[in-house]
Amino acid sequence: MKKKNIRCFAATAVGVVSGFIIFVIPFLFMLVNSLKDRKSANQLRLSLPESVHFENFLDVIKEQNYMLLRAYKNSFILAFFSILLLVVFSSMAGYVLQRRSDRKITAANAVILVGLMVPPAIMPTIWVLQSVGLYKTMVGMILIEVALHTPFTVMLYRGFMASIPIELEDAGYIDGCSQWKMFWTVVFPLLKPVSATVTILNMVSVFNDFMNPLYFLPGTKNVTLQLTLYSFMGQFSSSYNLLFADVILIVLPMLIIFFILNDRIVDGMTAGAVKG
Repeated sequence: MKKKNIRCFAATAVGVVSGFIIFVIPFLFMLVNSLKDRKSANQLRLSLPESVHFENFLDVIKEQNYMLLRAYKNSFILAFFSILLLVVFSSMAGYVLQRRSDRKITAANAVILVGLMVPPAIMPTIWVLQSVGLYKTMVGMILIEVALHTPFTVMLYRGFMASIPIELEDAGYIDGCSQWKMFWTVVFPLLKPVSATVTILNMVSVFNDFMNPLYFLPGTKNVTLQLTLYSFMGQFSSSYNLLFADVILIVLPMLIIFFILNDRIVDGMTAGAVKG
C-alpha cells in the first residue's frame, strides 16, 4: 500500500509540475509583459515590469476605433448560434445513432468517423460558399463551425445516450407520447451533463478559432477576437506589450468559464463510458 501511495503521489506531483510549466508559466509570461512599456516587452523576458502600464489594456480596446469590442460581439454571436445548432441537431443525431441498428445507421456512423479524420478543404469550401452567396457572411461562418464540430459532438451525445435506460422511452410511448415529443420531454432533459460539456468545449473551440474566420469571414467588420492579434504585429515592428494585453483580454473570459464549469466537463465526458 505504501509503494502504491508513493507512486500515486509521484504521478500527481509530476502532473502538477507539468501543468504549471505548460500552462501557468506562459500565462504569467504574457501577463507581466502586457504590463510593460513597448521597449521592455519587446525583450521578451519573464521579469517584473519596472513600472506597471495598465493603460496598455485601454489602448488595446481603443485600437482601430474599438475593434476589440466589435470582435467580442462577432465572436459571441458566432459561438452562441453555432453551439445552439450543434446541441439541437447533434443530440437528435446521437439519439438515433444509439437507439437504432441497421445498415443505414452503420453507414451514418462511418460518415461521422470519416468527419473526425478528414481535414476541411479550404478552396472547395470557399467556392461552395460563394456559389450560395454565404461567403464573408456570419451565417456562412456559423454553418462552417457547425459542420466542423458536428462529428465530435455527435459522438459525445451517442456515448452518453447509452446511459439512459430505454425503459423510460417505453413508458413514454405507453403514455401516448409521439417519438418527437418523447425525445424533447423525456430524453433531452436527461442530457444536461453532456450538453454542458458540449457547450463548454465547443464554445472554447469556436471562440478561439483563428484559421476558419481568417479564410471564410474576412473583412474589418467581420473581425473576430483571434484576428485582432494582427493589429499589433507587423513585418518590421511589433508592439508585444499590446499584443500580450490583447491575448489576456481574449483568453480571460474563456478561462473563467472553464474553471467555473470544469466539473461539468468531466461529468459529461465520463458519463455513459461504461455502457457506451
